[in-house]
Amino acid sequence: MSLHIIFEPASCQGYANCLIEAPEVWDFDEDENKAVLRLENPDDAVRAHVESSARCCPAQAIRVEERQ
Repeated sequence: MSLHIIFEPASCQGYANCLIEAPEVWDFDEDENKAVLRLENPDDAVRAHVESSARCCPAQAIRVEERQ
């Protein structure tokens, strides 16, 4: 099973909590004032950071799923 991130950019409000929690996975577009998902299927080694980025999103724009 692999880790999969579902990001809804339209819901992003630009808090950048995701970037703080998982800088390996997220970037930030300052022109758009929104997060940018760099790795849709990150390595399992960053699982805790990815899950934390989803929990810390005030806009609930991030979900994490397991895929086969």
